[in-house]
Amino acid sequence: MKGKRKDLGQANCGIARALQVIGDWWSLLIVREAFVGKQRFGEFQKSLGLAKNILSSRLKKLVANGIFVIEPDPDSALSHLYVLTPKGEKLYIILIALWQWGEENCFEPGELDIAMVDEPSGQPLAKLRLLAQDGRALGSRDFRLAPKQARAAGRSARR
Repeated sequence: MKGKRKDLGQANCGIARALQVIGDWWSLLIVREAFVGKQRFGEFQKSLGLAKNILSSRLKKLVANGIFVIEPDPDSALSHLYVLTPKGEKLYIILIALWQWGEENCFEPGELDIAMVDEPSGQPLAKLRLLAQDGRALGSRDFRLAPKQARAAGRSARR
């Protein structure tokens, strides 16, 4: 029997809190579709083939978490549009990172017949890289969690 998912909304971890907002595949796929111009419930439903109740639930959560806003549909008084907010627009980097990881790790050579390209030039995107403050490229083991300086200073001042 499945239990209720743990609420990660108060976790002291950026990954956990992000997953609380967009942590299932349908939510990210809905956001992906918004980046290619989908804004109507029916467009998301047709494109993703997602059951209406699941789509409705995910859209409500994405709106509640400030990823989308609902706006009137100028073409229909009976419908509305789901529009990415600036917070939602910032998810582009996550989508590109997932695309690049998936492209490299989930396909056989030559199997993927589309590429993620730069809009103006049509050239494939460069691989995303994690950089240190000084511009050095960082590898998979070149980072760690540490207290933020302001928070650490504030703690010692209260003692």
